[in-house]
Amino acid sequence: MTKSLQDTTTLHNGVKMPWFGLGVFKVQDGAEAVESVKAAIKHGYRSIDTAAIYQNEEGVGQGIKASGVPREELFITSKLWNADQGYDSALEAFETSLKKLDLDYLDLYLIHWPGPDKNKFIESWKALEKLYKDGKVRAIGVSNFKIHHLEALMSQTEIKPMVNQVEYHPHLGQLELLDFCRKQEIQLEAWSPLKQGQLLDEPTLTAIGEKYGKSAAQVILRWDLQTGVVTIPKSVKEHRIVQNSDIFDFELSAEDMAEIAALNKEERVGADPDEFTYGFE
Repeated sequence: MTKSLQDTTTLHNGVKMPWFGLGVFKVQDGAEAVESVKAAIKHGYRSIDTAAIYQNEEGVGQGIKASGVPREELFITSKLWNADQGYDSALEAFETSLKKLDLDYLDLYLIHWPGPDKNKFIESWKALEKLYKDGKVRAIGVSNFKIHHLEALMSQTEIKPMVNQVEYHPHLGQLELLDFCRKQEIQLEAWSPLKQGQLLDEPTLTAIGEKYGKSAAQVILRWDLQTGVVTIPKSVKEHRIVQNSDIFDFELSAEDMAEIAALNKEERVGADPDEFTYGFE
């Protein structure tokens, strides 16, 4: 059982990644990003997940610096945006992200979306392999990749992704993808674990929560961890950041897990990766 905010999963290259972190999608750059990151780190978070397209890397970097926690104790992720895919442009985009974050290295760098051209993401991946070999990033991975994207990538490159960050919540169980990633030792990570707030009043989840004195959100985040999925809920409110992480003092039963699994509709709140072309035009 995952027992604390500092507990980690070991990626297939031996790097330890926290099971739980703060996502900063739609968090405004400047004070909001700085204060969110500071609050999360103050309350024990050690993983922060941003992306070039979020346009808040500078604020995230300032929050990291202001936290006073040594850099080596933190796990910082950013992502390569679609318009920057390709070998040379990916290398440049990485350096831009690093500069904005004001860091010497990243712990994890992801290709944000596969896009319609697999040759493009394969070239991008080769750039990430170089960054990894050069020691500029401790682990590399992808985001929003389906099984066929992963198979295409692995068939033409040298290093297997260490992480695949995808939309994952009780309405989108992605069971085949989860099983595939487990077998390939690719750590699945959930974005939008609360389905952008749409699951907070779900009767099954609220009923389970009542048994443990927990909210539906806390039940979902606990479910993520018990399905072996890293999770990074977003919040800009300090009390909510604390609440989200208050999930290490209970464990869902097998019956609870089955009830939550039965909610699966394979229903997305975000785009289908096979159809998402924004930024690739």
